[in-house]
Amino acid sequence: MYKLWVSTYKEFLLLIRDIGGLAILFIMPLVLLITITLIQNNTFKTLKDSKIPILLVDNDQGSVSEQINNGLTSTNAFEVIKKSSEQEAKELVFKGVYQLAIVIPENLSLDLELKVTENVDGILAKFGLEEELDSNVPKAVKKKEVRLYFDPATQQSFKSSVKNGIDKVISGIEIQSIYKAFEAQLTEESSEEPIFATDSFISFKEIVPESAQNAIPNASQHNIPAWALFAIFFIILPLSINMVKEKSQGTFVRLRTNPVSYATVLGGKTIVYLGVCLTQFILMLLVGLYLFPIISLPEIDVTGKLPMLLVVASFAGLAAIGLGLLLGTVFKTHEQSAPFGATLVVILAALGGVWVPVFAMPNFMQVLSNVSPMNWGLNAFYDVFLRNVGFVEIIPEITLLFLFFIITTTIAILYNEKKNAV
Repeated sequence: MYKLWVSTYKEFLLLIRDIGGLAILFIMPLVLLITITLIQNNTFKTLKDSKIPILLVDNDQGSVSEQINNGLTSTNAFEVIKKSSEQEAKELVFKGVYQLAIVIPENLSLDLELKVTENVDGILAKFGLEEELDSNVPKAVKKKEVRLYFDPATQQSFKSSVKNGIDKVISGIEIQSIYKAFEAQLTEESSEEPIFATDSFISFKEIVPESAQNAIPNASQHNIPAWALFAIFFIILPLSINMVKEKSQGTFVRLRTNPVSYATVLGGKTIVYLGVCLTQFILMLLVGLYLFPIISLPEIDVTGKLPMLLVVASFAGLAAIGLGLLLGTVFKTHEQSAPFGATLVVILAALGGVWVPVFAMPNFMQVLSNVSPMNWGLNAFYDVFLRNVGFVEIIPEITLLFLFFIITTTIAILYNEKKNAV
């Protein structure tokens, strides 16, 4: 135990003497977290918090255009700005000032009423409920089109969602008009009770776990665990580089002359760098709790979750440390360890879903992501942050992280023994 304590103290002294390295370890991950969260905040905002301003040119000035306006406003997705000129709205959109302009044609309400009445009269006449229509009367009602002007830079997904939303609103208006026309033809006297129910028969209801009713995912809840995990695994670089430096300076040779096992040396490094990982994670939580609200970012809620979050961070730190110990044992120069370590962290982050969600990856990459320890850690963090699970549910992920640490550390010890035995 005394040898382990001395080894740990030696690693601690080496770490605190490198002021630049400490700044990179603790400050750069925080800057990265704040920057990414600021950039992605609008992506994670609910539609209620973020409305898209759109232009509406109402050439109809009737009941249908009023219903369209009300339908767009009631979605809480758009801020409707009315314009009188179609040309002005078109120029503003094509210049990129607005993403969308909707132009409602003239006489839309009147022509829709005429067309619906014409169709209803024709149907009733076929059933003998109405006098036959005069076939000599010309049908002057022409189809109407609602023109949509999109900013050329607008994504296709946004265009499709807007078209579907407007189509849903207009279809609802047409259906209600048909019901009312039938009702007017079939009832001679006005009645307070309508004979047709115009409310939607089928509706949608989102079901979420009771424990997560108020835990709506936001940018902070997604980015803090993801980039905390990225920072934790980034200690692979300083850890492996320090081990290579000790080899080049002859420190390992002097250690071998003492009655200290390689496992004890690695144990000291593990304790110190695990403390670094937990400090990084706690700093990120503090930023989310106290700094994010000041800069208008969502605050995270760690009430009742802190113990399990620290458990996940500890096992994720062990996995990162095991990988760093292995790289530091195998590589002999800085030119080998630094580029390989940095590239490996980026690859593991990409596979683990830190940058792109796993469900958005191709099927082959989704399967491949299961081998990334970052994916195990990220799933465990999301279980605690977003799914509010208990300790039992995160056991599979933290077990995989711990096994990864054991395997990589064992390989490092066996490789060192084999190399020294030759």
